[in-house]
Amino acid sequence: MSVRARLSVMMFLQFFIWGAWYTTIAVYMTQHGMESLTHWPYTVNPFAAIVAPFFLGLVADRYFATEKVLGLLHVLGGLVMFAVPQVTGTPGLFIGLLLLYNLCYMPTLGLANSLAFHHIESQEQQFPLIRVFGTVGWIVAGLFISLVLGSLVAEVPERTALPLYTAGAASLLLGLYSFTLPHTPPPAAGQPVSLGSIVGLDALDQLGGRSFYVFIAASFLLCIPLAAYYNFTQIFLGDAGVTRIAATQTLGQMSEVIFMLLMPLFFVRLGVKRMLLVGMAAWVLRYALFAIAAPSAVFWMIIGGILLHGVCYDFFFVTGQIYVDKKSTPAVRGQAQGFLVLVTYGVGMLIGAQVAGRVFNRFLGGATHLTLDQWSSFWWLPAGFAGAVLIFFAVLFRPEQTSQPKEPVR
Repeated sequence: MSVRARLSVMMFLQFFIWGAWYTTIAVYMTQHGMESLTHWPYTVNPFAAIVAPFFLGLVADRYFATEKVLGLLHVLGGLVMFAVPQVTGTPGLFIGLLLLYNLCYMPTLGLANSLAFHHIESQEQQFPLIRVFGTVGWIVAGLFISLVLGSLVAEVPERTALPLYTAGAASLLLGLYSFTLPHTPPPAAGQPVSLGSIVGLDALDQLGGRSFYVFIAASFLLCIPLAAYYNFTQIFLGDAGVTRIAATQTLGQMSEVIFMLLMPLFFVRLGVKRMLLVGMAAWVLRYALFAIAAPSAVFWMIIGGILLHGVCYDFFFVTGQIYVDKKSTPAVRGQAQGFLVLVTYGVGMLIGAQVAGRVFNRFLGGATHLTLDQWSSFWWLPAGFAGAVLIFFAVLFRPEQTSQPKEPVR
């Protein structure tokens, strides 16, 4: 099997795991009397992303081969995920085990990216064709839960523990597979250890500049309203009458596949800034569609908002990963990707999850579900916030021309 094929399988499993539990956990918790706590999985997840740079900047970059750290973390995470459904009756312990699981999983996002970048020559041309298999993995996870598991149980599978067990089994599989991936030695072996290097701050000496800081600020700010989508779309779909929730949400990942494959063409035609702007604008439009559709549960508008995920995610987050890598050298690649994870999936999503959760609970009051009119008011809030971030970025971002020499393919 070629190196690219092996990396593609890695990406498939990496995002199959995430898709299996992340888009169903709020439905599961609501079914088991934890409806006011559904924002906590989306809080411990970014908290773990804040810790992730310690694995990327210290362990993977300096002491151990990337593929070995990746394998160990997935094996440990899989074992923890199998334990999560066993403590459903104890909310504090339930959330605590999800935190422990995410402490294992979140570092693997940056590890998988840095491992892939280490073994390719062209970020714009090759990485999207590898990363697209991660999106396929997320799609397959959603379809597997709603359609395959749905045919095996009498109730809605998202309300059962089966998605959690699915994620745990896939995590064990990827953990074992990771030990077979191409050897990726620690690029910063022997270099001095400092807090700045661990969290990626030392990489800012190379990456820094006005445009980079504007990009980082916009990435952080956009992740605040983004948290509302991941946490509450699954609940919104249920309140709007959708029964196959996980499968419906995979439509977004299906559009992501299309746009991921088109990314090399868009890079040539649009460039970094315009791609990032289009991605931000898509977030604004998505939330606006949800808000307009909510009062009457206009299904085609809700689906339209979900289908925008390809533009939302690929044009902003994948483009951002490529932008950061192009500005990096091999010695700080892990630090740079870890810093991006820290800012976006970490601090931004952490604040976003808490803000969205508090706003949702305020709308909720003492009820168990929002009315459709309340959902409309709820979705207008992230739409306005994302619009403000779009304006900020459009005015201040001025990309520099970068051309980093690449390592030979191994």
